[in-house]
Amino acid sequence: MIEFLLPSLGADMDEGTLLEWKVRPGDILSKGQIVAVVDTSKAAVDIESWHEGEVALLLVEPGQLMPVGTPMALLLEPGETAADVARYMRDTLRSASTGVTSAEPKQVTSAVAERRPVSPVARRRASELGVDLQGVSGSGPNGVITLQDVERAGGAVAPPKGGQDGMRRAIAAAMSRSKREIPHYYLAEPVPMTRALDWLAQENAARPVTERLLPAVLLLKAVARALRRYPEFNGTYVDGEFHPAPRVNPGVAISLRQGGLVAPALCDADRKSLPALMRELGDLIKRARAGSLRSSELSEATVTITQLGDQGVESVFGVIHPPQVALIGLGRIAERPWVEDGKVVARPVMTASLAADHRVSDGHRGALFLTELRELLQQPEALDADLSGETQ
Repeated sequence: MIEFLLPSLGADMDEGTLLEWKVRPGDILSKGQIVAVVDTSKAAVDIESWHEGEVALLLVEPGQLMPVGTPMALLLEPGETAADVARYMRDTLRSASTGVTSAEPKQVTSAVAERRPVSPVARRRASELGVDLQGVSGSGPNGVITLQDVERAGGAVAPPKGGQDGMRRAIAAAMSRSKREIPHYYLAEPVPMTRALDWLAQENAARPVTERLLPAVLLLKAVARALRRYPEFNGTYVDGEFHPAPRVNPGVAISLRQGGLVAPALCDADRKSLPALMRELGDLIKRARAGSLRSSELSEATVTITQLGDQGVESVFGVIHPPQVALIGLGRIAERPWVEDGKVVARPVMTASLAADHRVSDGHRGALFLTELRELLQQPEALDADLSGETQ
């Protein structure tokens, strides 16, 4: 018997609300198949299956708030039958009734019928307003109690002054943990962009308007290639040890229209061509802002890249997203004084910054990483070369 558990989608997620099942009992699951849609503090996320098997039983109803790790469904393994499901449920109920600590996630599941379907933000708002949820009717899908339902019941029309919504609280919790636990160090390097921009302009002149490349994609590819050479900035720090990632999956910070941000992963960015990265980045931004990201995209990032150049800032020094060990910041490309052949000239320059975990690396290696990034951008044609293993 396989328990399908609510996965953690990042250090800032500790619960989620089931919005919709995409499967039903009797369906045969394959790895990567979308199983359910879950509302986190940041977005509605498509939850993928990491298992293969037949769906035997759905343990959670739409609208239920669940801690991470809660069993959501049961899957049959080869040779198992309905009798095995019945035996599992008897054992679960017996464990819950005796108060066995290891059965706590199952106790949450067995209480489905007793819980009101409430979205996380609505539950928090009800607590702020002192609203009894038992007396509130839900207007959301499948009767889910929404934020608007709670505020109508409490006579409120807006959040209290200075109040934070669920996303801001989640971000605050993750960043507070980061500054508390991670000994950050910061480095920055000015990067001349003349060659990169000239090459990009030449490339785009030969492409249809819909297939033109943005400077952001060139920068992403250069960062990914630099990480391949300096793997100590690409991985996680867990249980007192650094775990280098086998793939380069940069999480790209994307600002959301309703406020806040997410950083879904562009998987294998070091191995993909610039056109492929351009398509994937555009799709990722569109789906992030529409609230239709996949769970793997939020859980597989191995490092974070944040670009605030379009907001008019020259440099950004970010906070590492635990358990990652680095964050790369890319500032605005702007003309600045630059010395060439003993003369001061105006050249487009970008400031690249690195926030890194001193438990894993040091300033010397960080400086080498930024130097590698700078040099890669002086040979932009090599970043789009059809190298072995690269995806077009």
